[in-house]
Amino acid sequence: MTLRLLLICHAPTEATRRARFADPGDLPEPSGLAAAQAVRGTPGRITRAVRGPEARCRATAEALGLDAAVPDDALADLDVGAWRGLPMDAAGPGLAAWLADPAAAPHGGEPVAALLERVASWLEARPEGPERVAAVTHPAVVRAAVLHVLGAPARAFWRLDAAPLSQTRLSRSGGRWRLRETGHAL
Repeated sequence: MTLRLLLICHAPTEATRRARFADPGDLPEPSGLAAAQAVRGTPGRITRAVRGPEARCRATAEALGLDAAVPDDALADLDVGAWRGLPMDAAGPGLAAWLADPAAAPHGGEPVAALLERVASWLEARPEGPERVAAVTHPAVVRAAVLHVLGAPARAFWRLDAAPLSQTRLSRSGGRWRLRETGHAL
């Protein structure tokens, strides 16, 4: 019995384009939603859909035709606390510490290490079985999932890219996760 998990990064937002920290209320840009609508239905035979609780995940899921996607707090974006909505260069000297140390949270939000633990717990709680799950989420969540599946160290978090509307395919069978594909455009 194999569980197939398709992780889809939300459509691009203004924050993506302007290299600023996201805010929970950010919505995808119209061009990003149009791109998602253009591939509507391509995720294939999905038996269940989930999504991050943020507006950008909801809008992307709907554009992809995954209207019934259930919000799941475990798929929420990395909480950057006081940096929400700021350009990255406005983060100050705390940015370098945050990028270097997965346990650091100079912004008062969630450390990368906590995100890694949250996503690993979510993955391990998925039951095996003949199910195909689509999850519309964030680049940070996709990075965390890939690191968990590969058993890679937390310091590798920033070395992975997860572009808007990219997909990562994972499978679980016999109690083991496998990375089938990552970074593929929808």
